[in-house]
Amino acid sequence: MARIFPRDGRPAVRHSECWRTRVLQRVCHVAYNRSVDNWKAYLRFHVADSFAPYLSEHFVEENFDFYLKYLRGATGLQPRWKRCVEYTDANLGEALGQAYVRKVFPLNLKTSTLDMVRRIEDAMEQRIHELDWMSPETKEQALAKLREIRNKIGYPDHWRDYSPVKIVPVDFFTNIRNAIVFEGHRDINKIGKPVDRDEWNMTPPTVNAGYTPQKNEIMFPAGVLQPPLYDARMDDAPNYGDTGSNIGHELTHGFDDLGRQFDANGNLRDWWTKADAATFKERTQCIEDQYSQYVVVDDVRVNSELTLGENIADLGGSILAYIAWKSAAKDKQGGSIDSLTPEQRFFIGFAQWACTNERPEELRLRAVSDSHAPAEYRINGVVVNMPEFQKAFNCTIGSAMAPLKRCGVW
Repeated sequence: MARIFPRDGRPAVRHSECWRTRVLQRVCHVAYNRSVDNWKAYLRFHVADSFAPYLSEHFVEENFDFYLKYLRGATGLQPRWKRCVEYTDANLGEALGQAYVRKVFPLNLKTSTLDMVRRIEDAMEQRIHELDWMSPETKEQALAKLREIRNKIGYPDHWRDYSPVKIVPVDFFTNIRNAIVFEGHRDINKIGKPVDRDEWNMTPPTVNAGYTPQKNEIMFPAGVLQPPLYDARMDDAPNYGDTGSNIGHELTHGFDDLGRQFDANGNLRDWWTKADAATFKERTQCIEDQYSQYVVVDDVRVNSELTLGENIADLGGSILAYIAWKSAAKDKQGGSIDSLTPEQRFFIGFAQWACTNERPEELRLRAVSDSHAPAEYRINGVVVNMPEFQKAFNCTIGSAMAPLKRCGVW
């Protein structure tokens, strides 16, 4: 059902406000033409639905059958121990994170990651200076934003205090509820206070990363800085290809179709000249056109408008990682390993993170709801735009992996 209540938690919209859009008119009509009993039933259902994974076996199975089996094609529940670890991470993530960091994320790993981040930022600065389509005025603003990006690596500087959360050994549901109530109160208590720029919105064990435009920050939890994604025992080429491209991806998000609308301080402000904005749109249209040709499953194609920001970041991130890797490797002796040149190992490392096996149901669902293209095209769609890939693997110009027309933004 459509959202009835505004995001700020105020009561349902008034009739006098419903003129804004036909959709909102319909929402208002639905909200004001339902009985109190209907609303009670609706809310009861959603309370039960949201807590179903934490209730008795019948609730768990019904929740799985619809959300995972029917919508995503899953064939069986994960083992209970895995689900319990996930629930602990979701609800007491920074408590679990402290134990996780002590075990798998030594200080030298954080230091080496920060070095990689700074090299990739230097590569971005170099790219901005070299752009032939951007005016000096816009470049100045872009560089100012780049210099203000905050880097959060591994884990928070200050751990969250969970002491108000009451945890008991024999009541799982109550523990979940207590943790949710704690987070709700913690969020409410932020009202009227300055933004805490040291706060993390990911837990340390999370295998993911992100960029937040309103804070102009990138975040890399310890969980994504582990093998097989990042392996300190390996040479730089695959690590820069994989983790370096990921870092460059998040950095480029600050300058994609959405991120470019925010300034160095995270304010929604247009800092582009009209001519530069128009040229940016022309260049991103090339990427839209490219990805719109890719087939997800059956006759379903990639929604290249939905995935544009991620596709821009994928391409920009790998270009930045390649430049940064070359800079880091210039004073090191590098030869072939397992008959693969360093350049080939960079791109193999880049492809390593995308080793996936997705069911058709999952692909169909994500094609209409996910801002990311399928993993196959997040690799092949990038490297076809990089002459470095063509050279590394001696691809024939004009072939599928070395097309005559290439796209490029950053």
